[in-house]
Amino acid sequence: MTKFILGKKIGMSQVFKEDGAVIPVTLVEAGPVTVTKLRTKEKDGYEAIQIGSQKSKIKNPRPRQAKRGGQKSKFENLKEFKPKFQDSSFKIQDFTLGQKIDVSIFEEGEVVKISGVSKGKGFQGGVKRHGFHGMPASHGHKHVTRTPGSIGQRFPQHTLKGTRMAGHMGHERVTVEGLKVVKVDKENNILLIKGAIPGRRGTLVEIVNDN
Repeated sequence: MTKFILGKKIGMSQVFKEDGAVIPVTLVEAGPVTVTKLRTKEKDGYEAIQIGSQKSKIKNPRPRQAKRGGQKSKFENLKEFKPKFQDSSFKIQDFTLGQKIDVSIFEEGEVVKISGVSKGKGFQGGVKRHGFHGMPASHGHKHVTRTPGSIGQRFPQHTLKGTRMAGHMGHERVTVEGLKVVKVDKENNILLIKGAIPGRRGTLVEIVNDN
């Protein structure tokens, strides 16, 4: 069955196995989230479940955020999740407006994929952004160690679209698959995920089972 939840990246740590092996983990504060809308094929043309998390502190939110799932709570984050194509066990009827979803839906050892916005790194050159080697640092070369090299050609007389050059780096949606749930802390609504996930501390992430 398709499992999903919204979470907030707390930071990285490590846990030790019984044999002393170290496992690097990322702590994610996941849920509880609230089902705010049910989309059906008859009404919307597709099936999906919209969930909301983190009550907004905004005094005057947009109208669509003011009332969801028959509640007066204001949700800061709203996301839709669609069932997997091969998932025949997913049924909209199994969910109700206002239903709470927490970390208890996940199990230790379960494989998940996590999506989030990566760290923004501003304007970067070709060496850092694309891994260019730069020009030689030998005799005869001056101030060209990190230059990208030639970017033009004789015909056509302009730089081709898509040429790898310096520019804005990071702050884009990234999905990491094949991550394993190391531990589920139901009391504190925290998931320990093996490895690193996208974004800085406090980044909103989407967690979906990847089995």
